[in-house]
Amino acid sequence: MSKIVTRFAPSPTGYIHIGNVRSAIYPYLLAKQAGENGKFILRIEDTDQARYVAGATDLILDTLKWLGISWDEGPEAGGENGPYFQTERKSIYLDWAKKLIKQGKAYADPTDPETIEKYRKEDNEKKIPYLYRNHRPDNTPEWQEGMPIRFKADPKPRDWHDEVMGDLHAGPEVQDDIILIKKDGLPTYNFAHIIDDYLMGCTHVMRGVEYLPSTPNYLALYETLGIEMPKIVSLPHILRPDGRKKLGKRDGAKSVTEYREDGVLPEAMLNYLTCLGWNDGTEQEIYPKDELIKKFSLDRIQNSGARYDETKLLWMNGQWIRKIFTEEGVDVLYQKTLDFWPESAMNYKEEYRKEVLSIIYDRLKELSELPSMTSYFFEDPNINPEMILNNKFLKKLSEQELADLLKLSIEKLSDTEWTEDVIQDTLNQLLEQTGKKPAELFSLIRIAVSFAPFSPALNLTLKVLGKDRSLARLNATKNALINDLQ
Repeated sequence: MSKIVTRFAPSPTGYIHIGNVRSAIYPYLLAKQAGENGKFILRIEDTDQARYVAGATDLILDTLKWLGISWDEGPEAGGENGPYFQTERKSIYLDWAKKLIKQGKAYADPTDPETIEKYRKEDNEKKIPYLYRNHRPDNTPEWQEGMPIRFKADPKPRDWHDEVMGDLHAGPEVQDDIILIKKDGLPTYNFAHIIDDYLMGCTHVMRGVEYLPSTPNYLALYETLGIEMPKIVSLPHILRPDGRKKLGKRDGAKSVTEYREDGVLPEAMLNYLTCLGWNDGTEQEIYPKDELIKKFSLDRIQNSGARYDETKLLWMNGQWIRKIFTEEGVDVLYQKTLDFWPESAMNYKEEYRKEVLSIIYDRLKELSELPSMTSYFFEDPNINPEMILNNKFLKKLSEQELADLLKLSIEKLSDTEWTEDVIQDTLNQLLEQTGKKPAELFSLIRIAVSFAPFSPALNLTLKVLGKDRSLARLNATKNALINDLQ
């Protein structure tokens, strides 16, 4: 297998959204698939100092680690192609730009911003496309600090192949004298990524489809610099649920950090984002990371936008919660829940919390649901007779009937051995003795011990709560109903 070198090159400009993460996952999978012949590089493109956000780099690194995405070269890992922050590579870009000036392929641009804006307005008034090359200065000075450097475009038709979009073509009208080095001495993305990808030996460049219009300018730079173009992989947009436009924060899209805080598992996030625009041609939906590495291929990336579906993400998270419990056991799943238990749970031993987790895990979609689903296992709930009286299965019964049913249930359960099977046998006997439907009798007992919107199987709930606590809550609820009658 030939060498495959990919990279993820985020900008530390704020929160890391799902589109950023998918742009890291695909090159990671491709590089890892190549085994010893693959290399995945992390590079921080921090040249846009106006948008730089303190702490954003740490957030990027932490998010990748959380997802299980490791890099072979980059911050913390080091490597032979460093440094891996573009601001630390400033002299490299300047040297390349100066070489282009000497070759007559670039020039120092003395034009002030006001004049450039004037050119733009004039072209708009003439209803012609604004291209800076049409206003290129006749005489350019020698470069000095504080002066931008522009590429001297040689416009001509450009043809290239995109691994996702296929064979593409652009005319000379879209090529311009793009800025290579900004006034502050730092490079633009348009210039820096080409130099870095070349020096770091990148064979594949994966990025969003929004960079396609700029590709003809990149092709001109590759040609002028004498650099072989890497394989270009344009990733289609992640779309809003309605499919009308690119998903953005204004559309309610949460950051990966927010999903993490809500208790979405990294396995589920990795799985979902990989499949958001890619599939292996089967109906399979749940993939462990090692299987994604094995099956991933560029030719299965779709060339149209993929609709974001949070409901599907949360469904997949629930599937992963079940998968981890079933295949790896409660101890492994419990470790992933440590930050999500209600405060009252900390008063109980770890083994009891695991017991609770073992009977409610299959109802979870997010780990942040743990407090609402489990608090009654750790603290006595507030008794609310209205919750019983308004229940759709119980509202036809009088308070006296409900109190009598609870009294009989207490008597029967008091003599019961407290195991799952025996508790279930006792509940079944109560059904026969009372002539009530399971939805009626079981709903009454369930609410009386939990006062929660839902609980697991009743016999399991009673077993984990314990005999004394279960009977005490049934008694308290029965007395509350009797007091209402007086």
